[in-house]
Amino acid sequence: MPQRFYFAVLERGAHETFGVWFPDFPGAVCAGRTQEEAMARAEEALAEAVHILAERDMVLPEATPSDAVELPEDCDLVTFFAVRADPPDPSERVNVYLPRSLIERADRRAADLGMSRSSFFGLALTRALWAGGEPWAEPQTAPAKARSRPR
Repeated sequence: MPQRFYFAVLERGAHETFGVWFPDFPGAVCAGRTQEEAMARAEEALAEAVHILAERDMVLPEATPSDAVELPEDCDLVTFFAVRADPPDPSERVNVYLPRSLIERADRRAADLGMSRSSFFGLALTRALWAGGEPWAEPQTAPAKARSRPR
């Protein structure tokens, strides 16, 4: 699913602060001391809202056009701006047969990293694919520097 953009509302808040909220995600809000700080936090707030919907198996809402956004009476609007949302990539269960000793080693490493087995396997696979090479090949070492002989 391609990325989407949602409008955010930047408004002046109390005590010289700025707030951001999303018409399509009522619980997604953030704030900052400056406009820039509040806007910088908006992508994270939206990502969290998208993640919560995904955990609940809910679909992402269609983006409301800026001219259809209803502002509360007490809103001190600064501007609308668009924020990118990357739709979640749904997980799929797969059966993989691996040697028990390898699974035990993977489980220990996952525990060391504070991850589940599935998350660890996903990370390892992502890194192997991202590397672009052949992950099973031995790492290449730089050739030894040729030494010059005294004359």
